[in-house]
Amino acid sequence: MNRSPELGAVRRARWRIGLLVGLAIGTLLAMLGAISYEVLRHSQEEQIGRELAYGVRTGVIAGPPACSWIFAFADDGTVASGDRAAPPGFPMRDAVAEVAATGAGQTVQVDRDGTTYWIRTERRGDQIVQAVFDARFQLADRRHLLTAFLSAALAGLFAAALTAVTVGRRAVAPLVEALGRQRRFVADASHELRTPIAQVHTRAQLLARRASAETDRRELDRLVGATRRLGEIVDDLLLSARLAADPIALPAPAQRLGQRLGRRISGRHPDPTGRPMNQPVDLAWLAGDAVSAAAERAAERSVSVTVDVPTNPVPVVGVESALRRVAAELLANALTHTTGGHLTVTVRTAPPNRAFRGGIAEMVVSDTGDGFDPADAERIFDRFHRGPATSPDTAATPSSSPVTGPGPAAAPGPSPGPAAGPGPGYGFSYGQRRFGLGLALLREVVTSHGGTITADGHPGTGATFTVRLPLAPAPSNGHTPNRALVATDPH
Repeated sequence: MNRSPELGAVRRARWRIGLLVGLAIGTLLAMLGAISYEVLRHSQEEQIGRELAYGVRTGVIAGPPACSWIFAFADDGTVASGDRAAPPGFPMRDAVAEVAATGAGQTVQVDRDGTTYWIRTERRGDQIVQAVFDARFQLADRRHLLTAFLSAALAGLFAAALTAVTVGRRAVAPLVEALGRQRRFVADASHELRTPIAQVHTRAQLLARRASAETDRRELDRLVGATRRLGEIVDDLLLSARLAADPIALPAPAQRLGQRLGRRISGRHPDPTGRPMNQPVDLAWLAGDAVSAAAERAAERSVSVTVDVPTNPVPVVGVESALRRVAAELLANALTHTTGGHLTVTVRTAPPNRAFRGGIAEMVVSDTGDGFDPADAERIFDRFHRGPATSPDTAATPSSSPVTGPGPAAAPGPSPGPAAGPGPGYGFSYGQRRFGLGLALLREVVTSHGGTITADGHPGTGATFTVRLPLAPAPSNGHTPNRALVATDPH
């Protein structure tokens, strides 16, 4: 199961640090080896040059240095050499003729018989002397150095890898610990706030019922709505902390503080079918169910809703309550930012790609509402991202809003009303709720199911949210969720 984005970023930072440390150590080893080899090669060539010069100037024909031969050419064409036989091809008479013609000495290298010969030819008195040096032992020394260095380099690279991993882990350990403490603090603080918020909400409700003056009742109703919204924030904070620890684990619906305070969010109630939590879920059916639940609110905001889903199930594997929440809150987003416009919900399948090898199930929610700056397409999924203010969801006037398309028949529930506040906005300002976790939580839920969620929009022209999930095989038990044509008329 996928981990939280923060832990993923920390893990990537650890690998980057380890890679940089490993590359630094590997580069140092390579530089050390190259310098050592070059120093050895240069010193050997200087030694060979000295040996050749000495042999030409003072060498005794009968006793040349080891691995070297000296040939003396007289003017009459005779050649004097030592007792030891010279290698095939020596002496080099072409070099002797050239030196005899020009008078300038020369040094050349010849690769022959698996070794390298250095040949120095120059005039000495009335003779031309040619000294030949076999560098096979120097070449062997170079090979031995390379072999030893490669062995040491492999051991060094292994040690560098261990060092890099250790350094990377220790470098990001404080970040991991800080993230853990932050989540524990958020979870503990949210848990501790639940009881006093519930108590304040209950007492505000009691005072509102007993209030005699209409002005007092309205003010107390606002207080009730404020405590309900505060409970929703605490719910989202606690849910975020739990998703970070276990991305697929949602709290039990009965434990949701927002529900205890009267919050109604489609998809946070127990699964009415009683099926297991982790199973194939029909995404098309969930989308239709979410549209049915949002029908009354769409009518209040004069928004027409079109549902375009296939007749066959679009199965994905996951937690039904979590995926139901994704559909419901994307609809709430669209309705919050759309007044008197149009909203389209589309569920379809797409062919496999590198990210989704088994096929793709797509749910697209698009609206003609406020939209957002394309530059904020990623930032709206950040936690507590703050952007341009949006008018509260309290100015709508009920009107006809046809909602058509295939989906489960479901009677729309009571409208959340102004007290409940608008649904989560595009990560910006949610009416009176200036900060939000909604889209950040939805991304965590979608990511935990192996999917992606993206947003596209422009100011004044609307927004489109696309959820992509791995397509699952059809259920083997033949169970197909109830599917019916939804036609909701607010009149």
